[in-house]
Amino acid sequence: YYNSLCAYERRFPNCPLIPMFVNSVIISECHSEDGASQVIERRCTVDVEAPRLLKKIAGVEHMYFIQKNSLNRRERTLHIEAYNESFSSRVNVYEHCCYTVHPENEDWTCFEQSASMDIKSFFGFESTAEKIAMKQYATSIKKGKEIIEFHLKQLEEEGITHVPRWAPPPAPTPSHSLPVSSARAIPACSSRAHPGSTDVLPGSPDDKLDADYISRYLGKLTPFQESCLIRLRQWLQETHKGKIPKDQHVLRFLRSRDFNLEKAKEALCQTLTWRKQHQIDFLLDTWQCPQLLQDYYTGGWHHHNKDGRPLYILRLGQMDTKGLVRVLGEETLLRHVLSINEEGLRHCEENTKIFGKPISCWTCLVDLEGLNMRHLWRPGIKALLRMIELVGANYPETLGRLLILRAPRVFPVLWTLVSPFIDENTRKKFLIYAGNDYQGPGGLVDYINRDFIPDFLGGDALCDVPEGGLVPKSLYRMAEELESEEVKLWNETIYKSASVLKGAPHEVLIEITEVSSVITWDFDVCKDDVIFNIYHSRRAPQPVKRDGLSAHNLACPAGNNVQLIDRSWMLGQDYSMVETALTCREGESVQGSHVTRWSGFYILQWRLYSSPSCTSSSRPRVDDVLASLQVSSHKCRVMYFTEVLRSTDFRGSMSSLESSHSAFSLLSAATSSSNQSQTESSISR
Repeated sequence: YYNSLCAYERRFPNCPLIPMFVNSVIISECHSEDGASQVIERRCTVDVEAPRLLKKIAGVEHMYFIQKNSLNRRERTLHIEAYNESFSSRVNVYEHCCYTVHPENEDWTCFEQSASMDIKSFFGFESTAEKIAMKQYATSIKKGKEIIEFHLKQLEEEGITHVPRWAPPPAPTPSHSLPVSSARAIPACSSRAHPGSTDVLPGSPDDKLDADYISRYLGKLTPFQESCLIRLRQWLQETHKGKIPKDQHVLRFLRSRDFNLEKAKEALCQTLTWRKQHQIDFLLDTWQCPQLLQDYYTGGWHHHNKDGRPLYILRLGQMDTKGLVRVLGEETLLRHVLSINEEGLRHCEENTKIFGKPISCWTCLVDLEGLNMRHLWRPGIKALLRMIELVGANYPETLGRLLILRAPRVFPVLWTLVSPFIDENTRKKFLIYAGNDYQGPGGLVDYINRDFIPDFLGGDALCDVPEGGLVPKSLYRMAEELESEEVKLWNETIYKSASVLKGAPHEVLIEITEVSSVITWDFDVCKDDVIFNIYHSRRAPQPVKRDGLSAHNLACPAGNNVQLIDRSWMLGQDYSMVETALTCREGESVQGSHVTRWSGFYILQWRLYSSPSCTSSSRPRVDDVLASLQVSSHKCRVMYFTEVLRSTDFRGSMSSLESSHSAFSLLSAATSSSNQSQTESSISR
């Protein structure tokens, strides 16, 4: 930060990198007694790149601006204000810049800039003057970073690599002590600071990521990339109070989106919802690989490559994909592929510890010997494309290199079908070898140690990957049987999805017979914003009966929307609110609990968040329903799970959310609570 300020001061009195900035003179200057603050006002001469005719009409060659720099070393801020002195009665230009210390890392400097211009009159050339001003301002913005970097480099060439942080002067010494020199101290921002200065206050661990942690577990990061990681991680801790991804996986999503924070955030939210809905964190502990897959699925983990990355070998040419699909179904194969990716995450963590360096992806070796037209069976290709789509969306940047060996003549056909569905950055990681090319220079030996090259590829390493073969047709099953089993497989989830529409909230009924029971909930807001409420009634509500509109499905355009509170019920008379309403934003994950005080019926309600004028009634009206059909954005989707626990079984967390040792998820230290509510948000364990 202080280096940046020193570099900034070198812009004056003039700046060769900005030819239009001709000169500047100080017109006023003041310093605080302790040296913590200073205010310098300058008159700056600017040569505006304007048409000669316009300059002649205006009667000037240069314009004059007043610039005021307010430096506060205690707060570590620099505010710059600039306004025009020339033609101030015709044009008002105001610019404000601010240098501050990054809240997460005091070694970084944040820069903000804004400007405004009000042209009252300018000799009939108002439009031209506006265009000139915009052009000059755009040029100035582009040059700003370049100028700071130029002067920082100058400082380094002079041996000044660090300027110590300002500290208040020592207290006056007693009169009987030795006299103190009256020589004036060099300001903290002086370019003459001693090059060997090391008097710097280190940042606290919470302010930034530890450099050793980055180099050990994450790899090389630029300041911008580190900032993106910190910001995204903080957002997750604030909005996802339970398990959140580990830093390594957050970083994968950022890299896959070129560190576009909004895109990475959106993709990560979708993945977290998908993982929760299908219990992916539990997959490795619950998945039981069928014996048929163990015998005929020709893939497996095999040592590591030269970089320490886990190595996965797939003998695709020897695999009877049609037979596996006809016997096990697409969903079982997909589950197996997902379990392989979960294993890959664990192997990366293990190899990171073994090799003492960040390993975040694996190498895949695909042997295509034996590939033929049988592998181009349409349902098999469909299953493959779905696997590519799911893996690409939920495990980005986990494939470091894909080595395709012994590609036969039929391979171009397969590649034509599959390649459009593979991300461009991923395709760049593919290396394809035909025939025995993999045995020559640039082949396997460049990526895998000779000791680990499998025996079936000419190496000495024994490989446990099954040899595959044709699945007996006697084991084939009917399509209807497979479909029924697949539906059951993916519907076995504790989470339910529901749509919330304008004027049509979604409600869940919970009957409580034992006072002090604990209602727990966990829900994700997948789209739009919602308001979450909990009501109590001694009467048993019934699902709202649809009127004539229901014949056209207008009262409930979404089939998974349930309403229980009768429109004739009066709040405070027929039912009461037992929790303060909670506004939940899109992308948030909310966990909480409520200790019941009465027996009876509790209703959990999610309703669409809108302006107060639209939320006075929770019951659907014809106008609201019609509006919800016309405005598609007025539709929210939530994914939720609720459970009732006895008070003796409740331990401050939701038992159903006890996590397995997932290599993806991490426990968030963040919890949220409200003094205005009995809700207790908790982390999942």
